[in-house]
Amino acid sequence: MSEGLPGCSVATMATMNVTLPDGTVLDLHDDATGADAAAAIGAGLARAALGIRVRNQARPDTPNGEQALLDLSSPLLDGDQIEIVTANGGDPDALWLVRHDAAHVLAAAVMELYPGVKISIGPPIEQGFYYDFEFPEGVTVSEADFNAIEAKMAQHIKADEQFEREEVSVEVALERFSAQGQDYKVELIEDLVANTGVSSVSLYTNGPFTDLCRGPHATGTKRIKAFKLQSVAGAYWRGDASRTMLTRIYGTAFLTKEELAEHLERLEQARARDHRKLGKELDLFFFSELSPGSPFWQPAGMAIWNELQLLWRQENAARGYLEVKTPILYDVELWKQSGHWDKYRENMYFTDVEDRPMGLKPMNCPAHIQIFNADRRSYRDLPVRYSEAGLVHRHEPSGVLHGLLRVRHITQDDAHIFSTEEQVEDEVVGCLEFGFFLYELFGFKPRLELSTRPAERVGSDEMWDRAEAALEGALRRQGLDFEVNEGDGAFYGPKIDLHMTDSIGRSWQLGTVQLDYSMPERFDLNYTGADNQDHRPVMIHRALFGSFERFIGILIEHYAGEFPVWLAPVQAIVLPIADRHADWAQEVLDGLQKSGLRAEIDGRTESVGRKIRDAELRKVPYMLVVGDRESEDQTVALRRHREGDLGSLSLDAAVERIAREYRDRSAS
Repeated sequence: MSEGLPGCSVATMATMNVTLPDGTVLDLHDDATGADAAAAIGAGLARAALGIRVRNQARPDTPNGEQALLDLSSPLLDGDQIEIVTANGGDPDALWLVRHDAAHVLAAAVMELYPGVKISIGPPIEQGFYYDFEFPEGVTVSEADFNAIEAKMAQHIKADEQFEREEVSVEVALERFSAQGQDYKVELIEDLVANTGVSSVSLYTNGPFTDLCRGPHATGTKRIKAFKLQSVAGAYWRGDASRTMLTRIYGTAFLTKEELAEHLERLEQARARDHRKLGKELDLFFFSELSPGSPFWQPAGMAIWNELQLLWRQENAARGYLEVKTPILYDVELWKQSGHWDKYRENMYFTDVEDRPMGLKPMNCPAHIQIFNADRRSYRDLPVRYSEAGLVHRHEPSGVLHGLLRVRHITQDDAHIFSTEEQVEDEVVGCLEFGFFLYELFGFKPRLELSTRPAERVGSDEMWDRAEAALEGALRRQGLDFEVNEGDGAFYGPKIDLHMTDSIGRSWQLGTVQLDYSMPERFDLNYTGADNQDHRPVMIHRALFGSFERFIGILIEHYAGEFPVWLAPVQAIVLPIADRHADWAQEVLDGLQKSGLRAEIDGRTESVGRKIRDAELRKVPYMLVVGDRESEDQTVALRRHREGDLGSLSLDAAVERIAREYRDRSAS
């Protein structure tokens, strides 16, 4: 027995060794469970334990040495490497277990409150959990019913019902769920048998409720310390629109009440910042069923778009990119050659033109290849850098469309670089520096992720070795921290993805830099080297905003619609106090507009207080109030959104202050 670790007091009883994360070997009796291991380490750990992570080449549930999350009641095997999961320290597996438990408690409560309800599936998800139900005919459930459901859930939690697992034969499980009229469970079991040939399934029971479930679960319902039901939605059974529409109840659960309160506060902030809500309130854009998934940009929204495109165009030119423009419709033979026909056809739109099958482009890369291939290239020409605000179309199912963040009509801030092998690392460094420059303008701090070769890929291992080494070399050369995302590269090459965190802590993926050895091969791209021989260029795909639509959606939520001066649709508004001040107000407006500022006059016959309130609601950065004194002195009373009165300034001084913020592209 290991010294200092309580457990089996008689060494002869110890017939199993397991290893702890620090390398300590723990001796246990031969039928020990995860709970026994936690108790052997210490009583405090046993009380805090929720589950156990296990790794062992000999275990069927941890193939290839992978780590598995198991119930504490799971038996251990000799040679297991174990790690106890507790509610302390922010372990994501602990949150997963508690949310899985909460989904079962939700189902138990709903079955008690609504006799005859049919249950389907209820998994934990990133932000909580859900469960799908088919309620009896005539019964509907809405958010108004949440108090009653939550009260019933609380009863199950207070009772500390233990999660008990049993393995039963398929025949027993089918008989049980058939007798209960639980058709969805029957279908799931039958599909399991058909697809995997299993002869048994696992069931979990807590109190009166039994569910078909792989697990794992924590020990009992009392481990759910804080939960909240959040919304109701429709969901087709198995995502198939031809199947029954079920009622999906979403909820969330946390390890402490404080964490739940923080989460709900973040959600409240997110709702207030929802770009769809603000887009409507600020007249930026709208959507129509006449063209689903394609935004209609209004003048205020186009002001933001045009500022971003101007920035994009100026900075691309400064870095040696050549702007191009390519068609959106192509013969399908192009997409067959590029590989999109085989790998992306279901997400594309097609039409016939004079009996010739054509496809709208989902990506710009094959088009830029045509431009590169239009001329004979020498090594002296490389690198060639093309940029395009390229319009592409991708079919996203209607169920996943989400404002500007998930659209079908997409304008990418796209670029493709054609370089020699020796130039790759320098070009990747240039892309990363460009990205950091852009994100700093918005106050974003990028987090980098290197995605390596996926299981399904093209090209040799030697090619992937070179490509991954080039990207990693660029990251290390810049001294940048990064995470490795194994197996998540594109099918044609590895990539670096740039993520950012917005003002309320949400993570977004923005830019990407991808190496591609496949497209140059598919399209037989060549350049003449110094040896007068043909050589194959390397292609780098680069986008930094990702798409203008999605980036603007992210910015709206990041700023809560309160854009910095350089992006604000209306940068300044002149507020005359009375009609007699209209002449000076017009001169003020002229001065603002002559300096290139987007400005307006609010000439309504409203009180100046009302005009200020309305300008605040519109989130206009600057208000220039003019009354008797200002008209006489040829000055303005300057106000800043949320800051209030900034004092009296000459018109020139006020214009220069606002224009300087515009020129500097200040982030605030």
